[in-house]
Amino acid sequence: MQRDDVVRFLDSLLLDDCPCQDSSNNGLQVEGGEEVNRIAFAVDGCLEVFERAVDAGADFVVVHHGISWGGGFRTITGTTAARIRTLLKHGVSLYGVHLPLDAHPEVGNNAVLARVIELQDLQTFARYGGIDIGFRGILAEPISLASFAQLVDERVGGTPIVLDTGSETIQRVGIVSGGGADVVPEAAKLGLDCLLTGEITHQHVHTARECRINVVAAGHYHTEVWGVKSLMKWMSDTFPELDCVFLDVPTGF
Repeated sequence: MQRDDVVRFLDSLLLDDCPCQDSSNNGLQVEGGEEVNRIAFAVDGCLEVFERAVDAGADFVVVHHGISWGGGFRTITGTTAARIRTLLKHGVSLYGVHLPLDAHPEVGNNAVLARVIELQDLQTFARYGGIDIGFRGILAEPISLASFAQLVDERVGGTPIVLDTGSETIQRVGIVSGGGADVVPEAAKLGLDCLLTGEITHQHVHTARECRINVVAAGHYHTEVWGVKSLMKWMSDTFPELDCVFLDVPTGF
């Protein structure tokens, strides 16, 4: 495929109908060669991912966390220079997609996570950047917080951090991947029993206690592999002539 055709497809799927205000400069961030035969998918735009993409023979890389944010590059030095140098030297394009990949109803992190833990009656919530990025729903049967944490451990991966700060049973669940703990008050107002997110920080503990809602934090990385993996399958099914590969570079957080 031609690079510009790949970009048009991704833009159409993820960006054209998603009017969000995002700190990420979503879309094609680094322009590589014109022809694309293999696409690598990963969570983070980092040097290890780019080097592994080159080793895998990829011409194009899609990541959730790109390398161009806000006003773009003020200087191209240090780690930024090393990343861009690796991509340009080998003619590899980089496509970054942040909030639109959290919010997408089919391939987005939160929609896929909702399917993974089998939530029913899904609705959107968690307004951020002008769009709802989270999903909420109900489990088929109420379960204990310990059982819910075990479910997350088994299906999402990693050992989650659990804040036992709400009801004893879990049925109404909200999901905001990555650093989504700021929506604890909104989740509590909606009457949810638990918020599933990626990571929490010191101040979120007090907020969860005061809002009386449980929080399960399964890791930023573990909650955000789902979008890129789902997007990879979507592209592989749509364009069988393309080779697609997932690069697993976990951070431990």
